[in-house]
Amino acid sequence: MPVLLEPDRAPALSELLKAIPGGLVQRVVQGSGDFVDPPIAGLGALTSAGPSEISFIVHAKYLPQMSQTRACAVIVLPEIDEQLAASDPVPAYARVVCKHPYLLYARLAQWFDWARQPARLAAIHPTAIVDPTAQVAPSASIGAYTVVGARSRIGAMTQIGAGTVIGADVEIGVSSNIHARVTIYDNVRIGARALILSGAVLGADGFGFAPDPSIAKGAWGRIPQFGGVLIGNDVEIGANTTVDRGALEDTVLEDGVKLDNQIMIGHNCRIGAHTAAAACVGVAGSTTVGARCTLGGAAMLSGHLVIGDDVHISGGTAVTYNISTPGRYTGVFPSTEHAEWQRNAAVVSQLSTLRKRLRALERG
Repeated sequence: MPVLLEPDRAPALSELLKAIPGGLVQRVVQGSGDFVDPPIAGLGALTSAGPSEISFIVHAKYLPQMSQTRACAVIVLPEIDEQLAASDPVPAYARVVCKHPYLLYARLAQWFDWARQPARLAAIHPTAIVDPTAQVAPSASIGAYTVVGARSRIGAMTQIGAGTVIGADVEIGVSSNIHARVTIYDNVRIGARALILSGAVLGADGFGFAPDPSIAKGAWGRIPQFGGVLIGNDVEIGANTTVDRGALEDTVLEDGVKLDNQIMIGHNCRIGAHTAAAACVGVAGSTTVGARCTLGGAAMLSGHLVIGDDVHISGGTAVTYNISTPGRYTGVFPSTEHAEWQRNAAVVSQLSTLRKRLRALERG
């Protein structure tokens, strides 16, 4: 991984850890030689980190790699620190002892991501089109060829990337980062500290149609969607992900929701706080997903379902029924050689008939 900061901007280990919230660090064991409170310019894996980078270890199985690391500091579990302290020789690198090393690594990565960003001037680019009735905070920045619609409000320190289109009556909270070429339709409200990646579309019409035989047999009549989208604080939405507006009420993403790339959230859905969904998940209209759930990649949820809190859906699983009990749910038919798959599928398709025959035998 490349060094993230120039040497003159690299903070000492002690100063860097003071800037990380959460009280995660239990103690710091200073290294020797050049590794006494070393400057930290970036992050690196154990096997590739350089002498100005900090690394981490989450499992004892990676201990052999620690004898090869060139990192100036390593985040370690308490039990691993005990083993290292008893080794001969004791490692030269500094050791940051922490019960949750991966979480501390995530916090450090966030800090470096912020620190490496070039300073952005609060300004509206000359090519941007901002409606006279829109309100843009003085500390916000609006990129080139961006459009901001009537009565929309952009919060303080929020950054809007180039080519983004923001409709009318949109609200975007403070310290949000809307990347280039995002489309935000009318009546979308986004909380503070949002991160929305390029190509995301928020507030497009939901898939609403009613049978209309007056047009033709089997024809459909479009149902206009009058609701909006309500997005809480600290929500992240990946590239090319779509969140449809509600038919009458809002589609809702509660605080802390994390959506990966290429996800589809249908109209009138509600996604509970701190739920995370991996790429290519599809949630059909009017489905409610509870808090702290995880949806594995390409999981599919049918419409009008209720999924409770703390439910974890494995990747590729199709959910067609309500789930109220916390736990992990999997419905993936494993792949195999095609001819064998056909034989297995033929057996699965006959299970209902076989069950009836077995019950008849048991009664007989």
